[in-house]
Amino acid sequence: MMADLASLQATVHGRVQGVFFRGSVQRQAEILRLSGYVRNLPDGTVEVKAEGEKEQLDKLLDYLKVGTRPARVDKVVHEWAEYTGVFSGFRVIY
Repeated sequence: MMADLASLQATVHGRVQGVFFRGSVQRQAEILRLSGYVRNLPDGTVEVKAEGEKEQLDKLLDYLKVGTRPARVDKVVHEWAEYTGVFSGFRVIY
């Protein structure tokens, strides 16, 4: 049976820049075998675009709501989309 593939776009609000948040998201996405990217946005939020199995994306979304110890996540705004397959690997965009 084919896995249920999807795309997740999330914006993480809180103290999430300068606290190794992007690196931890990248590590988690790689563990979950997801592709996409994570990057800081000028307004202090972090944008995550990830694709892969829906079940694994749900786990990443749960992770985004908690983050790493020095980070403080206030809210995560997310939306689902169709899987595109455009990403290879998961990277931090600087």
